Amino acid sequence: MVVNWSRREEDGMRVVVVENLKNPYEGNLGGMNRRFKLTLNKLYAWSLVDYERVVMIDSDNIFLQNTDELFQCGQFCAVFINPCYFHTGLFVLQPSMDVFNGMLHDLEIGRDNSDGADQGFLVGCFPDLLDKPLFHPPENGTKLNGTYRLPLGYQMDASYYYLKLHWHVPCGPNSVITFPSAPWFKPWYWWSWPILPLGLSWHKQRWDDLGYAAEIPMVLMELLMYIAIIAITKLARPQMTKLCYNRRPEKQSALVQGLIKLAGIVALVAAYAIPFFVIPCTVHPIMGWSMYLFGVLTLSLVVINVFQLPPLAVLTAWLGIIGMLFAMANPWYHDGITRILAVVGYAFCSAPFLWASIVRVLDSLQTMLERDPFFPRLGEPAQETEFSKLY
Repeated sequence: MVVNWSRREEDGMRVVVVENLKNPYEGNLGGMNRRFKLTLNKLYAWSLVDYERVVMIDSDNIFLQNTDELFQCGQFCAVFINPCYFHTGLFVLQPSMDVFNGMLHDLEIGRDNSDGADQGFLVGCFPDLLDKPLFHPPENGTKLNGTYRLPLGYQMDASYYYLKLHWHVPCGPNSVITFPSAPWFKPWYWWSWPILPLGLSWHKQRWDDLGYAAEIPMVLMELLMYIAIIAITKLARPQMTKLCYNRRPEKQSALVQGLIKLAGIVALVAAYAIPFFVIPCTVHPIMGWSMYLFGVLTLSLVVINVFQLPPLAVLTAWLGIIGMLFAMANPWYHDGITRILAVVGYAFCSAPFLWASIVRVLDSLQTMLERDPFFPRLGEPAQETEFSKLY
């Protein structure tokens, strides 16, 4: 039940604090446990009896137009985005404590639930919604009674929107785009744009409502860290060159040479991977991609100097990522198919350059090994040879 209710009127916002409803279907969730364990909290919407109508929406919805007419719908309205079950990413309801208490009772007795989450539960509560009439808002603004199916345009799957519908929704007077089938490409993740161009619209709304104060300190710390790494790398470059190219009288074993070569490959892969994972997931996409590219550039410079690799070969993938971002973010595509063809064409043309850069890096590592690289023992003076003067 509700622990306490706290109301805060800020810019028309009301915050309701509730206790998480225990999900009796956790065993049915399987691998989805983490994502859907608490979705039954949506049932609290029926307890908001101060309002005549409530539109319940998931945070991964993007509104392309005003949808105020939804408040004219009846006691329950939802969209069928597949032939069998309506989707609970957006639904309209009339609050009622009787309905709410009845749902709590159904949870206690373990009412049948097809998926263990809110959608399966509500489908069981409104099993005949598919037979109900389609919602058409009255022009005089009156509120309807009963249950209705909402037009598909109120819950359009992003994949259909991008690939099939030429980036517009013909079914329904207004459009709401949802992302139900891409858990790692929800619009709040910075990497989802420009793969999903509408992500910027979602972040614009977040910028207006919440801002990014929670992520900015972490981003600034990462920026300072990368600047410090660049400065240290520049100061240490002469010593790095000596580390790689001073000769020793004895030859290195094949095992040592293999380990050094493997270390170079791993370091290069890490230079591209580490910046991705240290960026806060929910920063603005422009900020996220900028920090990622700057981080890759910083760590790549370290790898270039330590292993004396050709800069252009190491940074070819970096340049390719920048080009891919421009190819995907191009705002002048007429439809999703054209966009996919353009991206595939870019990837096809870029592949030979990427392969050539990989071959060049491997050749450079082999050349470095042929120069008998070694790591001096602690306190051992570096031997001056012609290779020491390369820097």
